[in-house]
Amino acid sequence: MKLEYYGYLAAFLTTSSFLPQVLHALRTRDLSSISLSMYLMFVSGVALWLAYGILLGAGPLIASNAMTLLLSSIILGLKLREEIRRRAGSAPSKRRS
Repeated sequence: MKLEYYGYLAAFLTTSSFLPQVLHALRTRDLSSISLSMYLMFVSGVALWLAYGILLGAGPLIASNAMTLLLSSIILGLKLREEIRRRAGSAPSKRRS
């Protein structure tokens, strides 16, 4: 078995682990237990890993990080939208006297 196949298998397994979270987030729209700062840092890190993989020309790094970036960005986008709505709902309203 080629050494690169181990990389692709690892990439598939770690990347596909995000799929249940994405499906749950899309189905329930409940992201209250997800940390916004963690996902901002994670998505940024994955984007850098993807760039690194592209610069190296490493297929497993490119494949896994491209898919992870897509899936984690969906969660981040949903979390950002939830946070914006939450802050808009809790902002004090301006009343005219």
